[in-house]
Amino acid sequence: MGTSATPQRVTMTRAARRVLEAAERLFYERGIHAVGVDLIAAEAGVTKKTLYDRFGSKERIVVEYLAGRDERWRAFLARYLDDHLGAEVATPRARVLAVFDASRAWSAEYGSKGCSMVNAHAEISDPAHPAVPVIAGQKQWMLALFTRLAGDIAPDDADRLGRTLMLLHEGALVAHGLNVFPDPIAHARDQAAALVDEATAERGLT
Repeated sequence: MGTSATPQRVTMTRAARRVLEAAERLFYERGIHAVGVDLIAAEAGVTKKTLYDRFGSKERIVVEYLAGRDERWRAFLARYLDDHLGAEVATPRARVLAVFDASRAWSAEYGSKGCSMVNAHAEISDPAHPAVPVIAGQKQWMLALFTRLAGDIAPDDADRLGRTLMLLHEGALVAHGLNVFPDPIAHARDQAAALVDEATAERGLT
């Protein structure tokens, strides 16, 4: 399903796991800049020395937070596709729409404040920040996924169709996080279905 940057990961001791679990919750709920290492250490029940011994810096904790969210999303998506498409010969249309369905299910359970990658990117202004490749890599992976799926529908127009599906998907995640209107991911799914149906009709496929 595409490639992305793979950051060097921190070895997880019990203390490191507690730090990361606290940081993940705090970063997502309050924002990266609003959360300092003192609060993370206190929430994790460790000393600041332990935190720095395990991670070295707050930047590294941010990298682990985002890389972990990305890993869990990819695993969630893979399981969702297996569970809902199963062993049947899924149509290209069904595979595309299942990505939107998976995002809707993920957002309902884990993403009340929208996409963690988009939220983090809005806070990180330094292009040299080590989390930037994780954020960009996740979005590149999603674009590669949509482009590959689009290739099964319109091989000669896969890049354009994949980008349009990506824009629908990402825009829906932002609208969900901002609570702009009810169920934006379902709306984006409907638009994706219409787009795929149009592309399919143009090729004379069923």
